[in-house]
Amino acid sequence: MPRPINATISLDALRHNLSVVRRHAPRASVFAVIKANAYGHGAMRAAHALVSAEGYALLELDAAVRLREAGYRQRIALLEGAFEPRDLVVAAEHGLAIAIHSQEQIRMLDSAPSGARFDVLLKINTGMNRLGIMPAEFGSVLGRLHGHPRVAQLTLMAHFATADDAHGVAWQMECLERLAAGSGLQRCLANSAAILRYPEAHADWVRPGVMLYGCSPFADVPAETLGLEPVMTLASELITVRELRPGDRIGYGGTFEATRPMRIGVVACGYADGYPRHAPTGTPIVVGGCRTRTLGRVSMDMLCADLSEIPAAQVGTPVTLWGQGLSADEVAAAAGTVSYELLCALAPRVPVIEV
Repeated sequence: MPRPINATISLDALRHNLSVVRRHAPRASVFAVIKANAYGHGAMRAAHALVSAEGYALLELDAAVRLREAGYRQRIALLEGAFEPRDLVVAAEHGLAIAIHSQEQIRMLDSAPSGARFDVLLKINTGMNRLGIMPAEFGSVLGRLHGHPRVAQLTLMAHFATADDAHGVAWQMECLERLAAGSGLQRCLANSAAILRYPEAHADWVRPGVMLYGCSPFADVPAETLGLEPVMTLASELITVRELRPGDRIGYGGTFEATRPMRIGVVACGYADGYPRHAPTGTPIVVGGCRTRTLGRVSMDMLCADLSEIPAAQVGTPVTLWGQGLSADEVAAAAGTVSYELLCALAPRVPVIEV
């Protein structure tokens, strides 16, 4: 028999979450962000479910090519652009949009094959200080790209650093408006947090990421409150049940010690499946439909759950690690991380069931 763990991916939930994007940004076109294998959900699977989006956004050139070869005609954007000149040859051949965020990439564009023309997303550094043309050089760069023989379409792009907290987006929007006023170019700005909270940032194109997969971009607002549905449910079973006496310890390092007689279950799931090793005792877990907590350290292939209040639990009882009935956001918060990491970390050895 196969090991009793799987990840269920709901295509209906993906479609529903896209509809939430549409409700919040009804006048904007959508780049559905499917980078990192669609946050662990499968890029081709997500693209199929999100086919009504006007575009897709990702980093990986090979994945973008597979989308084109599968017949997707939407705008497909490479969010970090070309890493070497050969990438531009492939992008031109497949009609991919490329981000330009540096002088090095402009030089690559200058030396691209004659006749190649690109859909360019010019990324501006408005304060996040990762990628982007610096404000002081924006004017000269824009002038250089306007009328460039290898630029067929030009869109301005920026990324918000604090759309998910009290700092908001106004400070970056002010920078953008100061630089781009009067340019007449379309803009692609809003991430999930800005889509949900800042209508003034929606502009022409929005880039929903984590919200498409049913997780909240806000630490203090549950996904359910935002009307989002979990797309991935990681599930397993109990593979053994044990009775502990006071003083018995659990797992590597014996980090959990029973202070009373108690019953525990061993779950077929560990960090080699993508569950966070650093999740401490007390991380929420659902066993047989009942909410409980993990105990002790997470092992490579197993973790332990408290069955003290679940007398009916036995070998074979189903377990939900995250997803339907237990938000990945909550599990991530208990583990001191974010749901993005949990979803992206789903291991290849975990069977995926598409529903």
